[in-house]
Amino acid sequence: MAVPVPQPVLDHAVINVADQLDNASARFRRLGFQLTERGHHSLGSSNHLAIFGENYLELLGYEPGKGSQRADLWNSPLGLSGLVWKSSDAESEFLHLERQDLDGDPPAAFWRPVTLPDGSVSEAHFRTVRLRASLIPNGRSFFCEHLTPDTVWQPAWQRHPNGVQNISEFVIVAQDPAHAAQVYSRLFGAAKVLACPEGAFVLRAGAATVRFASADYAQQRFGPLPEDYDGSARMVALGFVTTDLALVKNALLAGNILFHEQAEAIVVASGEGFNLALRFA
Repeated sequence: MAVPVPQPVLDHAVINVADQLDNASARFRRLGFQLTERGHHSLGSSNHLAIFGENYLELLGYEPGKGSQRADLWNSPLGLSGLVWKSSDAESEFLHLERQDLDGDPPAAFWRPVTLPDGSVSEAHFRTVRLRASLIPNGRSFFCEHLTPDTVWQPAWQRHPNGVQNISEFVIVAQDPAHAAQVYSRLFGAAKVLACPEGAFVLRAGAATVRFASADYAQQRFGPLPEDYDGSARMVALGFVTTDLALVKNALLAGNILFHEQAEAIVVASGEGFNLALRFA
């Protein structure tokens, strides 16, 4: 049976906030993001989302007394920990992962209750299939099939004080960027991962670009790496496209967030961004 090779399109980026849901959600609102009300997964974790045009950002953690549920999630460092791909058929993605010797567990189904902007109550249902955990240091990469996309991409949730329209960049730092990119070459095909003049490797992923970069490159573009960075491959930074950098600057000033202005960009260092750097352009 022919199994199609999936196309790389970023669905969302996961930020591990562990037991700090309150602090993290307050911080990201100060960064100028509108967040959804706290959601509670059937598997025990909880989240807040910042919904954009094509993709979204997820603050994932747990409430008091629930840290033992999905305990493997909290082993990753705080900060950016999940690179999630869009899926139209989780079963097909799993077959592809098996054939490429990238498979982890079979597809899993879960859900969470959702209160929509009009006050009605619904449920968001998903199926996910994960790449083998040992292949992704300091985090996870998986496909997410949205069975009820209208419970996520609500127009009222896509308007943000900082004007962000999409995640535009997802950065993985590594001592050997080419090696870090190899798993995604196997996943999507070698032709999808391209070397760029700056010394990084890039993978186009819909509205976003996934970038595999050296520590020097990442620090030039995003500022200091997280203080607990130990040299192993790690997800460390996000870039965003916004309608107007003035909106970003106003939101950061109102939120009392330190930032650095570059040519046609504003950067929030990892110390201000919950252990990941943020770049708005």
